Amino acid sequence: MGNFRSGVAISVFALAAVSAPASVQAQDQPSAASGIISQSDIIVTAQRRAERQVDVPITITNLSSDQLASAGVNQLSDIARVAPALRFDSQANFFQPTIRGVGTAVVTSGGGANVGIYVDGFYSPNPLAADFQLMKVNSIQVLKGPQGTLFGRNTTGGAILISTAEPSETLGAEFKASYGRFDAQRYQGYLTFGVTPGLAVDLEGMYAKGDGFVRNVTTGSDRDGAYDNWSVRTGLKLDVTDSVSVLLRYTHSEVDDPTSMNTNIYGGPIYDGPLHDPQLMPDLGPGTNVPSSAFTTNPNEVATSGPSEFFSGVDIAQMTIKADLGFGDLTSYTQYRTEDSFTVEDLDHTAANIFLLLLPVKDKTFSQEVLLTSKPGGRLQWTAGLFYLNTDDEWKTLIGTPGPQAPFAGIPLGGSGTTTESYAAFADLTYELMPNLFLTAGARYSHDVVKNAFFIVPFSGVQTPVPELTGDRVTPRVVLRYKPTDQSSVYASFAMGYKAGILDVGGSTGNRVRPEEIDAFEVGYKYDDRRLSLDLSAYYYDYKDLQVSLFRQATAQIINAAKSRVYGVEGQVRYKLDEHFEVNAGAAWTHGRYRQFDNAPVYSRCTFGAACQGASFIVLQNVTLQDVTMQRTPEFTGNLGASYTTDMGNSGSIALSGNLYYTSKFFFGPSGIQFPGGNYEVLSLRAEWTDASDRYSVAVFGDNVTNSRYRTQVQYNNFGIGNTWSSPVTWGVSVGAKF
Repeated sequence: MGNFRSGVAISVFALAAVSAPASVQAQDQPSAASGIISQSDIIVTAQRRAERQVDVPITITNLSSDQLASAGVNQLSDIARVAPALRFDSQANFFQPTIRGVGTAVVTSGGGANVGIYVDGFYSPNPLAADFQLMKVNSIQVLKGPQGTLFGRNTTGGAILISTAEPSETLGAEFKASYGRFDAQRYQGYLTFGVTPGLAVDLEGMYAKGDGFVRNVTTGSDRDGAYDNWSVRTGLKLDVTDSVSVLLRYTHSEVDDPTSMNTNIYGGPIYDGPLHDPQLMPDLGPGTNVPSSAFTTNPNEVATSGPSEFFSGVDIAQMTIKADLGFGDLTSYTQYRTEDSFTVEDLDHTAANIFLLLLPVKDKTFSQEVLLTSKPGGRLQWTAGLFYLNTDDEWKTLIGTPGPQAPFAGIPLGGSGTTTESYAAFADLTYELMPNLFLTAGARYSHDVVKNAFFIVPFSGVQTPVPELTGDRVTPRVVLRYKPTDQSSVYASFAMGYKAGILDVGGSTGNRVRPEEIDAFEVGYKYDDRRLSLDLSAYYYDYKDLQVSLFRQATAQIINAAKSRVYGVEGQVRYKLDEHFEVNAGAAWTHGRYRQFDNAPVYSRCTFGAACQGASFIVLQNVTLQDVTMQRTPEFTGNLGASYTTDMGNSGSIALSGNLYYTSKFFFGPSGIQFPGGNYEVLSLRAEWTDASDRYSVAVFGDNVTNSRYRTQVQYNNFGIGNTWSSPVTWGVSVGAKF
């Protein structure tokens, strides 16, 4: 409660300190790099202020609402189809983005991801809430490379910025409904209106349900993939004066969705690499030493002894204060969120009646940030801020009884918990040294604390306290940028990032795990004449002290295990052939290698003998690897999209659009040599008719129309190796109305 009071105090101070006149509108105002911002420019906030994308020396994939619709994007993880070098992977329901090979498979209390997710400026730290249904989104920006100065801890891979609609005094309403294969239904509505002059409200709701595509061959059920998710969000925006506004938001969402838990046995190759130890080579194969159990490798089937489930409830309260101070703009972000989730997992991924792992997780987060940015147009542009985060993360582990009669009954197995605090101060300045030559320098000081940590040794019931972990980091950034013309930029940059240290409470050890560190060098070229937009970049990363999970029976031990080197090239292009036809494409080549990986976890079939004890069907061996591919790092990813619109006069208009995504081979296993995936494509197509008033629309769509079947995750532990599969081809129809 004290944290909430201090955050409100900071926000009230920001509100009370303002009496300056209103700021100039973003449209048609001078940019930070001379030039003019107009409605036809692509505007981004990658440097915490509104700028033309061509003037920002960061590789950015900027996705509009139209691009998201063309690619069939409904939830955040779908953006990987339109953002080169980005993957969204998971361990169970812990969703973990990876950008240019920088990601994590760590699952533990206080663990966190390597890519920061921000919604309307607010940080979302919980991997269990990272893959959410998208509401009324204006745009999504994917920032590539470490963002340790402007966004801080746990942004070693980059950051994802989601921008949504704000309440407006102008009455507006939208409604969308869709129905597709597997009884997939989605309903979404949005309403905004003015209450009195200076006071606006909006309300949005979303409901999605479906049967899923899997059938349980053990129980005969075809409802193991059924989901039922809903969200509501409301906002109130008050213009206190011409120079001060306050936006209050509340969001509640509930998820009942087992999609990422519907595993069947892994039946593919387990190994591909330079190691030639015959003990590591045997294929695990179906059944994993459980010859009497039922199993399946069919992508449309599961064979489990009990249901696999995921439930989640999220409540978020947020306050955003924006104020024009005359010399600069101040923004205060205050957030409080609670997230309760419950996971049920069949660890052996077969019909063997061993047990179910039940994992209730409770998270409470408070964050406060104050951001001060300069006015556009001067030779010196700057951003400065203060940030505070407090997250309480408590896990329990239970053993559940298989079977339909008491699927969620459980007895205590263990548990863990942490409180994570982070304090930061940062500043980033850009100065025009001479006409069209700019120098950017910035740094962030961060102080991280992990306290109140404990773990419960399995079956003991004894709570073991763990000493506090503290750490300090300074993450600088330096950029030199030159503008040959107002439509182009060339830049060279150096940036540092880090993933905060953690305590290995989930592995029941309490060991201290050092922070990950990354040094990144990048050169790039950008061009945008409002018809042709082109981004090219090349990068080199020195990446060390990677935090790695070793998944065993019911624990995930965390170690620092690897040094890596990552380099590659990336390009994006958008071209408007005319007012009707536009194409866009993106591609990335990433060479990510573990230079040295001590104690690399390698899984193989357990042969009967001393190594096979208890219910361990898979043996985990620790070996030393050198120069092997990093986990979840395909060498090539790319997408190609196009949209065509034709006007039919009084009959309205028709828009045809599509997006093709491709990824080359990669590895799900933590050592980078096991459980290959990749070499697949996903094609989405959409045709939409809109009436002449631009109010009503009807669309038909298809997703994964080439019917590619590929693994979306591999879960590995001593009981068995399981995987989940992509949905087969889906299609449907949607209708929309707006007023």
